[in-house]
Amino acid sequence: MATRAEPRASGALVAVLVTAALLTADAQQPARPKSREFPPEELGRLAPPDRDEWQQPDRIMDALGIYDGNRVADVGAGGGWFTIRLARRVGPNGRVYAEDVQELMVESIKNAAEREGLSNVETILGSDRDPRLPDNLDAVLMVGIYVYLEDPVAILRNIAASLAPTGRLGIVEYKKDGAGGPGPELDERIDPEEVIRDAAAAGLELRSHETFLRYQYLLVFGK
Repeated sequence: MATRAEPRASGALVAVLVTAALLTADAQQPARPKSREFPPEELGRLAPPDRDEWQQPDRIMDALGIYDGNRVADVGAGGGWFTIRLARRVGPNGRVYAEDVQELMVESIKNAAEREGLSNVETILGSDRDPRLPDNLDAVLMVGIYVYLEDPVAILRNIAASLAPTGRLGIVEYKKDGAGGPGPELDERIDPEEVIRDAAAAGLELRSHETFLRYQYLLVFGK
């Protein structure tokens, strides 16, 4: 009896050790942040003096086909750095819907648009899973917020529903080999392949993978 019990005890011990090792490994994996809320006191960090140079907003808007008269959205707009540039591009005949989940950010965007004399910006207070965008948009832009999404597929599905048949979604995120530049810690960054898989699950197809940015990549999707 004792001889038969020993292998069972040994096997149970091995199972316990393996489970403990797996739990330890999981605990050591860096957790991706899951909140779209940004500390308002750090708002200035989103608009460094050299951002125009490395962000290349005009080339990003060109890649998305954003021109005069378009209806576009800036999801996770923060303080409105990109919103202002989108509003200038689409002109008075166009419309920019600037979305964020924080009321303080929405107010910041309103103030920025007023300072710039732009009347074609409309702010939206979204939620963690739905940016609450209007229909028939020509383009939607998400810059540097994907890694913070709680439910990215839900967000992408709602964005897809808001796009016009020929509309485009542009997602800009930081490269994992972009050490020394702006952006989050390297272990908080996301591979483009993961974004592409999420987009496919939301009914979006990859149109192009742009690499002209120094620290970031741009993925362009359509329906």
